[in-house]
Amino acid sequence: MSSRHPIVAITGSSGAGTTSVRRVFEALFKREGIRAALIEGDSFHKYERDEMRRLIEAYERTAGREISHFGPEANLFAELEALFRGYAERGTGRMRVYLHDEGRAARHGQKAGSFTPWQLLPEGTDLLFYEGLHGGVVTDAVDVACHVDLLIGVTPTVNLEWIQKIHRDMQVRGYSIEAITQTILRRMPDYVRYITPQFSRTHINFQRVPMVDTSNPFVARDIPTPEESLVVVHFAQPENIDFEELLHQLPGSSLSRPDTIVISGTQMDFAVELILQPLVLKLVEEGRRLRSVPL
Repeated sequence: MSSRHPIVAITGSSGAGTTSVRRVFEALFKREGIRAALIEGDSFHKYERDEMRRLIEAYERTAGREISHFGPEANLFAELEALFRGYAERGTGRMRVYLHDEGRAARHGQKAGSFTPWQLLPEGTDLLFYEGLHGGVVTDAVDVACHVDLLIGVTPTVNLEWIQKIHRDMQVRGYSIEAITQTILRRMPDYVRYITPQFSRTHINFQRVPMVDTSNPFVARDIPTPEESLVVVHFAQPENIDFEELLHQLPGSSLSRPDTIVISGTQMDFAVELILQPLVLKLVEEGRRLRSVPL
């Protein structure tokens, strides 16, 4: 952690909804004039798309188990920790971008599923903002979470998470339900070891809970709407939260435990902004104050 160069991270699984939360942050940064170094978690995958597909088959044959984007074999965890540590200490580091689709790849003159070259972060940023799978990952070799000043978990109930992933991958990426199901199964051991434990290290978790039947996510015809959902918001440090003001600002919300508030799914974006804006502004203001003082 660093007061001079703060780091904010959103962590969540594939299909969890971290992208929606990122958009709330981006609007906040623009409105408040905050210059953020934006890091996409996929940029710290180890392999390009075609190479990853070949390695999945090779691991099954030679290692006796499978490899996934959730685990250490397919990611640059050490490089991610080095980025966070370097930014916290000096406000600098290296980044690249993973080119998911043909349109984005064409703008860089590359193929989809490849990475842009490594480059230095822009100078003079107010904070580093990460969104991806591993903002709070810890292994025997690395501790990414310890460098994060504000760690946010986005973790819907697992069936809802799968429904969102299935619909996204089918509609946006053109995958078959069979291929998506195999991906979910292949990732499950790494999901349990490296994704789920992160949500015990977060400062705040946003967990969307459907209020309709999602008992078989593999045949669900649509994604439950915000109107059909509740959001459970858990605070690791509730003593710093004004729950009375939150309940006033979020009509219909309630406390389910002293550290947990439950809101309507339609209030998700507003709640993210309401809860996180003062925390982010405090980090940015303190960082600017400290950087203005010569070391």
